[in-house]
Amino acid sequence: MGEQKRKEDSKSEFIFGKKNYKFLFIGLAFIVIGFILMSGGGSDDPNVFDESIYNWRRIRLAPTLVLIGFGIQVYAILLNPNKAAKK
Repeated sequence: MGEQKRKEDSKSEFIFGKKNYKFLFIGLAFIVIGFILMSGGGSDDPNVFDESIYNWRRIRLAPTLVLIGFGIQVYAILLNPNKAAKK
């Protein structure tokens, strides 16, 4: 009987809280936007070099967004759901 009750209690409780999932999705959105901004910049003709691959968006902005997204993901994982729920 005790084991069955323990299984029922563990099934109804999630590891992360609502706030954790919100930050996880925000971080995922930052990462996806960063990778989308990083894509492209190629040339259709392989003999012609396209300078747009070195523009500010692909070199500075997109990697920064990806790193910010990873930082938000780490914060979301480390956020204590019990402490966040009490506020």
